[in-house]
Amino acid sequence: MARVRTVSDSVDIPGVTPQQVYEQISDPTRMGRWSPENTGAVVERGEGNLIVGDVFVGSNARGGRRWHTRCEVSAAEPGARFAFDVVAWGLGSPRLRLPVAGWEYRMEPVGDGTRVTETWTDHRGWPDVVAGVFDRAATGGRTFAQWQEGNISRTLARLRDDLATAT
Repeated sequence: MARVRTVSDSVDIPGVTPQQVYEQISDPTRMGRWSPENTGAVVERGEGNLIVGDVFVGSNARGGRRWHTRCEVSAAEPGARFAFDVVAWGLGSPRLRLPVAGWEYRMEPVGDGTRVTETWTDHRGWPDVVAGVFDRAATGGRTFAQWQEGNISRTLARLRDDLATAT
């Protein structure tokens, strides 16, 4: 059976505009506030709004494991869409250059707020059987798609709770 390569989920956040959500999500240094795995990021060019081509290094943790990812912004449409690709991975620093995954956040107005859709796409070119073995070892028995479904759900719930209470 072919592996699932894309998963997504959405949440409605009352009382905030798509632009307000975009300003939060498009700053990867803030992602650690919501993500169950990401613990922060360093933007290579410093502060300011990220544009397509900008690079940041994300810090991540799962259980006792820690790793870093090099990410490149692939979409930066204020108030509408922010996306990046994970292009390198490593324990101390992201030295191993290979396609890993893509992350996308779409914002759209709904009612008195914003619907945010988060999508993860597996970019690994590995055979399904190899990915399956690796995934189950790295996640404690699940595929990355199954693992990311839970991560996305928790991230969106935390984002909603954080931004809804800030207004």
